[in-house]
Amino acid sequence: MTGPEHTDIATEFVTISHTEVSDVKEIYGYSEPHRVVLDGVRFVPQGRPSATLVIFMHPTGTVRRLPVPRAMAAAGMHVLCAESRYTRNDTALVMEKVLADYGAFVRHAREVWRYRTVVLAGWSGGGSLTALYQSQAEKPSIVDTPAGDPVDLSDLMPGDGFIFHAAHLGRAEMLRDFIDPSVLDEANPDIREVELDLYDPRNPNKPPYSPDYVEHFRSQQAARIRRRTTYVKELLEHLRRAGGSETERVILTHRTLADPRFLDATIDPNDREIGMSFMGVPELANTSPAGIARSSTLRGWLSQWSAEDSRARADIAARNIRVPVLAIENTADNAVPQPHTQRFFDACASADKTMHVVKGANHYYAGQDDILRDMVRLIAGWLQERDLLEC
Repeated sequence: MTGPEHTDIATEFVTISHTEVSDVKEIYGYSEPHRVVLDGVRFVPQGRPSATLVIFMHPTGTVRRLPVPRAMAAAGMHVLCAESRYTRNDTALVMEKVLADYGAFVRHAREVWRYRTVVLAGWSGGGSLTALYQSQAEKPSIVDTPAGDPVDLSDLMPGDGFIFHAAHLGRAEMLRDFIDPSVLDEANPDIREVELDLYDPRNPNKPPYSPDYVEHFRSQQAARIRRRTTYVKELLEHLRRAGGSETERVILTHRTLADPRFLDATIDPNDREIGMSFMGVPELANTSPAGIARSSTLRGWLSQWSAEDSRARADIAARNIRVPVLAIENTADNAVPQPHTQRFFDACASADKTMHVVKGANHYYAGQDDILRDMVRLIAGWLQERDLLEC
């Protein structure tokens, strides 16, 4: 197995479940009491048996629709695209609970499908999730959520290798860089500070932005996050003191895609297209209903969006990861900030770690079939060199 080739792929839809005791139903849909039902898709190259499974998982995305897992399957690798309970709706997403979902898939792969080798692949937002999972599987420490709710993560099974692929350091880190600091009134986003509104033509600050302006902008982004987090903690405490059946609320956060990097090529320079974001035109995406962190429960905010509370930080989790690691940076990525891959790589405790920079690659490899094929060859070669690709 040396690289991509045309292989017929069998698509197997997978449903598994695991037990979780909870008094609150946080996701919509039918399930038995205390059972969490999870779906996924396994790509199995026909006529290509393997003792190795590569698992992709994202906290809320359906990675089976991405080009990378299918391209890896076309190259002869067995690939599972696992989905968390929060697929397509991250309003109530608690990262610690996603770790339990991830663990159920890894256990299923080893104990039911009998794969001897399991490689965990974290793409985009799956990078910080997978780093946190692997770190907790290697060195357990989490016993509750940032909101103080108990979780049992004592039996997570580690992967044998880890691929950090076009991935950012964490959702909280991204929101801190993305959130629009011009919003002065959370209840009325029309009340804004002009000099902090990147999209207001009256703003005298234009790209390329001065270092002083960027520093001030970043400080005000962090300040807005802190104010939001303080509000969340106070409201959660209010509900606890009030007693009764109401234990959760949903908050709405407006304007969450205002990163100067989208407009200024001098900030964390790479080959990205300026004036565009991974969600399209930044000014439009800033107010889109699909914007990140647009709606969130109190617990979800603390676990995934609060920079001071979220544990899903890949650079911190990396300190406990000792399996072989491959980190891949795409130089034309307009979603993942340029320094993130290097920061993860530098923090990683593994004695066997490799970083590769894919020149000209965008976040999704959209329209880049040749680059995609070369990247899959790279991954296959890295796995083979470490005897992680058992055929």
